[in-house]
Amino acid sequence: MSRTVGVVLPAYRPDLGALERYVRAIRDGLDPAAVRIELDAPREGVVDRLEALPATVNAVPRRRGKGAAITAGFEALSTDVLAFADADASTPVTSLVDVVEGVTADGADVAVGSRRHPDAQVADHQTFARRHLGDAFAWLARRLVEPPLYDYQCGAKALTREVWTGVREHLYEPGFAWDIELLAIAAALGYRVAEVPVRWEDQPGSTVSPVATSLRLARGLVLSRHRAKTIKREGVYPLLDAAGAPEPTLVDRLHADVED
Repeated sequence: MSRTVGVVLPAYRPDLGALERYVRAIRDGLDPAAVRIELDAPREGVVDRLEALPATVNAVPRRRGKGAAITAGFEALSTDVLAFADADASTPVTSLVDVVEGVTADGADVAVGSRRHPDAQVADHQTFARRHLGDAFAWLARRLVEPPLYDYQCGAKALTREVWTGVREHLYEPGFAWDIELLAIAAALGYRVAEVPVRWEDQPGSTVSPVATSLRLARGLVLSRHRAKTIKREGVYPLLDAAGAPEPTLVDRLHADVED
């Protein structure tokens, strides 16, 4: 029996033409049961235009961050497999299909698209600063958390509903560090993570600040290591966690926002 697939596209100030083409390509190439655009702080007229697409558009008036947007999308989906991809189409649909098949066909619990895998194809490179800061982060992450991967931040991942049920109450990072936290928590809970080489195309006009984002990622990496080790009950981490006041998870904050 085939499993249903839902795709979330987190978007902030997207290139509308590129996003429209990407949604249609996902529909044609992947044929998912659902495509959901999680849109932060849209400009006037954007929602009306995107609602003409074969996708559900959930727009919020503020910038939530990538992790919070994906979390909201995953919480809204009811499919067997949950996937997300960057709205700028940096990961072509053929590669997104490969990532999803890492779960649906190859049996992984989590499939991670990888730009840095030896078999990946990079059509257009990032700027010098973004590329080398990304390389440095990947090098550090491999030494601090499990699983050991070439690439933690590529914007294409898929996971089973079982994994989402297991990890959702352990996720806190609302921004770009959400990816590394997701993977560290999944590994700590014993889920099998597979890395899938992709074809990747850097897109101009990024809203990401390389230096500021790198600092936030470094902080998120340290916190993700702490949370993963707390789950595994390693060393003093559970004691340190118990000593602090409980922090609301992303899911808690999402539900609180809905109630307000």
